[in-house]
Amino acid sequence: MTQPLYQKILLDLKEEILSGKLQADQQLPTEKELSDRYQVSRITSKRALNELEQADLIYRIRGKGSFVKNKQAEQSVLRSTKNKKVLFLLPFLNDLSVGNFTEGVLPTLQEAQIEISMATLDVFTQKSTDELISEYDGIIYYAEKTDRFLDVLVELSLKDFPTIVLDKKLFEFNFPTILSDNVDGGLIATQQLINEGHQRIAYLFGSVAHPQSVRNRYVGYLRALKLSSLLFHTSPDDEKATPNDLIEYITEHQVTGIVCENDLVAIEAMRVLKLHNYHVPDDISIIGFDDIQAARLVDPPLTTIAQDFTRIGALAGKTLISWLETGQMPQDVNVPVRLIKRQSTKERIN
Repeated sequence: MTQPLYQKILLDLKEEILSGKLQADQQLPTEKELSDRYQVSRITSKRALNELEQADLIYRIRGKGSFVKNKQAEQSVLRSTKNKKVLFLLPFLNDLSVGNFTEGVLPTLQEAQIEISMATLDVFTQKSTDELISEYDGIIYYAEKTDRFLDVLVELSLKDFPTIVLDKKLFEFNFPTILSDNVDGGLIATQQLINEGHQRIAYLFGSVAHPQSVRNRYVGYLRALKLSSLLFHTSPDDEKATPNDLIEYITEHQVTGIVCENDLVAIEAMRVLKLHNYHVPDDISIIGFDDIQAARLVDPPLTTIAQDFTRIGALAGKTLISWLETGQMPQDVNVPVRLIKRQSTKERIN
């Protein structure tokens, strides 16, 4: 097969660049010079140069020409993260309902020689935005609620201060977010109960306020029911769907499976059921969400959806490092979840 003419130019120039014959920042022949040398049209020589630019081997300056890219200098443009300081904010430093992100965040930042300060969200009320920006080079922020600290977040956003958000997307701002795929988690949990023969499956909320992550899990629950042509036979009314009213709820609707908004809600539901002589999983199958440490210690051990908190933390650290090094704002990252099958669910025998 005959080689296209532009490829001949491309390969020759590429070889000269990679071999060092053409040095960093050295100017390449112009489109006209290449067309004369290879006896081709300027369109052909221009295409060869375009291909080299796309391959990140050259750069072009309008009115001056094409030049060999200095890879070594380009790497030196990356800002050093050594001795930088990052603030890692959590609602409560020892909150069992919040995953252990620190196992991923801390070693990732420490490897980059970044100093980490951990604190609660109270910092947003104790320090001004200017103080935060002067003391720290970036923030990793667990968004407990999406409507809190909006004044501080607006200032951080307007000043393009490197801020990574965990768990919830703040749609009013352009901060990169690292979060679990909660919609898929709700779907996986519900589908597990459907696969085990359950048809009357409830979703149990733990409070009147429904965080974004919980709403997304509920959306996944509804999707699974819809895909299996199962009807949700009552609305998730907050007053009925709390653990205290659980017995009345499951009796009225003959529920045999429950997807809970998180593990703490599931564990409390199991406690209430036991008090009323229900047996888990013989009478009711229950699935939680988060895979907190207590999930494997309760009796029976809780089937749950595991978030990879270590990976989320590590990705948050890497995303912030990238931002600090390049000055370029990274993209959101959606982290997969997985089912942890334990003894709180079982196949239903009709």
